[in-house]
Amino acid sequence: MPTWRPDPTFYPSPRLAMKAPAETLAYVASFDPARAVPDVLSVVDVDPASRTYAQIVGNVAMPNVGDELHHFGWNACSSCLCPNAPHPHVERRYLIVPGLRSSRIHILDTRPDPRQPTIHRVLEPAEVAERAGYTRPHTIHCGPEGIYVTALANAEGEAPGGMFLMDHESFDIRGRWEIDRGPQRLAYDAWWHLGYDTMVTSEWGLPATFENGLVPEVLLGGQYGHKLHFWDLHARKHVQEIDFGTENQLVFELRPAHDPTRAYGFVNSVISLKDLSASIWTWYRDGKAWTARKIIEIPAEPADPEKLPPMLKSFKAVPPLVTDIDLSMDDRFLYVSCWGTGDLRQYDVSDPFSPKLAGTVRIGGIAARATHPKAGSPLNGGPQMVEISRDGRRIYFTNSLYGAIDEQFYHEGLDGWMVKLDAGPDGGIAFDPTFFVDWPKTHRPHQVRLQGGDCSSDSYCYP
Repeated sequence: MPTWRPDPTFYPSPRLAMKAPAETLAYVASFDPARAVPDVLSVVDVDPASRTYAQIVGNVAMPNVGDELHHFGWNACSSCLCPNAPHPHVERRYLIVPGLRSSRIHILDTRPDPRQPTIHRVLEPAEVAERAGYTRPHTIHCGPEGIYVTALANAEGEAPGGMFLMDHESFDIRGRWEIDRGPQRLAYDAWWHLGYDTMVTSEWGLPATFENGLVPEVLLGGQYGHKLHFWDLHARKHVQEIDFGTENQLVFELRPAHDPTRAYGFVNSVISLKDLSASIWTWYRDGKAWTARKIIEIPAEPADPEKLPPMLKSFKAVPPLVTDIDLSMDDRFLYVSCWGTGDLRQYDVSDPFSPKLAGTVRIGGIAARATHPKAGSPLNGGPQMVEISRDGRRIYFTNSLYGAIDEQFYHEGLDGWMVKLDAGPDGGIAFDPTFFVDWPKTHRPHQVRLQGGDCSSDSYCYP
């Protein structure tokens, strides 16, 4: 008689996940900004012992054009071992890949050949809208109860955005997650503190304010997202809102502590209307309530207007544009992508209220156009979607934000690339000089997922 055995890539604690074998493949969402050919999920060889190291070794073309593949995730992860809703027999096998522009959701099977995934199922936009009540699926997180999907708009493409659940085995959409959404209207990312029965969500904007690029009047009017929302995870009820103020626009990526006993996390605000700076905030539990404190401010850099796109010329400066952050599995190092200036920063956040800059590299950048040891020539784009290996020793990132927005800041065009950094055990980062993936000109790379899991794919219920 067969015995159920948990997927070997599931770990009860972040401490044990750090001891996992090194990844050998990376999956990368890759989209055509011209919407002329299908987007693809690209597979990159990240095994230094391989003959095809730092090369694209597989591509899965989507069945349609114009999806704009964005943030994707696994059907199941280490949260399946949690005691409140255990599903230890589920496999980390399928990638859930949404199209942000099309509202189509693709289910890709990574078995039997992880280098050549196949399309298992496609949920069409009409089915997503009808069953979920939402459109523009943005972020995928595997949770104890199923697959959580954040969406930026309702079925009509307007407010409110929110969240819905999918079954992690059939991939049917179960329905809207919220029972009582309170004042929440805008959506973006979502993550949780499982040990504190708390969901956290952040904000971007509605499709009309980003699908053709950022709208200057909306940005300067402080009308993009600037709030965090806290929810009772199991009652599915909004309990608290933290407003960072209209000055702090685009409150984006949520990175809670991996240790489930630690009730804090980090979030970035992309740009300040006061001085074009970017900021990182720590949210934390204070008694029975949640609060937030700014811990990092990264200033804009003066620049020659001749090197700037039209929307920045009058400012004579390059904003850092912190568009992504990621937290190492041991909760020690926070990585910060400065898409505007071209910096990838590493902060020691052992004390989450007193960060210390531990390392930095520069590549691309609106004005800097810094190069890479293997590239040789000036590069455009900048560090954007960043992902960390489970042991914290390897950091991968790509350079595209969103098709229409890329052109606003890199007005001469953006050529895609993917790079890797090596990190020291006690801090410090440096380029792997042999790892530079020059992306095919038809596509641009966005989010990276690592085979077997990474630092933004899983959540844990044991310290």
